[in-house]
Amino acid sequence: MDKKTAEKLYEAFYMKVFSYVMTLAKDRNDAEEITQETFFRAISTDKSFRGDSDSYTWLCAIAKNIFIDTKRHYANQDDEPGAELPDTDKGIEDKLADRDTSLKIHTILHRLEEPYKEVFQLRVFGELSFAEIGSIFGKTETWARVTYHRARLKIKERMDEYEI
Repeated sequence: MDKKTAEKLYEAFYMKVFSYVMTLAKDRNDAEEITQETFFRAISTDKSFRGDSDSYTWLCAIAKNIFIDTKRHYANQDDEPGAELPDTDKGIEDKLADRDTSLKIHTILHRLEEPYKEVFQLRVFGELSFAEIGSIFGKTETWARVTYHRARLKIKERMDEYEI
């Protein structure tokens, strides 16, 4: 990839990729490091980009893989990486103002099984479209929509159990 193209890619997507990584890592320093590594890999290994998806989706897929690798590395050292994904929902945001309620909601979100947890997080915190989420998972837009709505239902059911 030539220098000019690399600069355009970086300028166009740095903040969006950083925001996405923050939803995963929950730590600014880790997110900055992973984002930088994402762009380094993207720029230095442009052969892996086939053009089947848009640049942003491709960069998010790279970032997700780096995050997972980092998490595994810390797990192997018996350290815990950044906390996993507290998520929110439009009906939940008002309740996040109360600290106790917020803790209960984040506990529910943390215990949500995959892929519901990540899809919900990408949609709410990453503000990704269903098409982008589907692309990251190698699935369809419809799959992303259904998974997101099932996640919302699971969260609401658990909130009802805790009377939140």
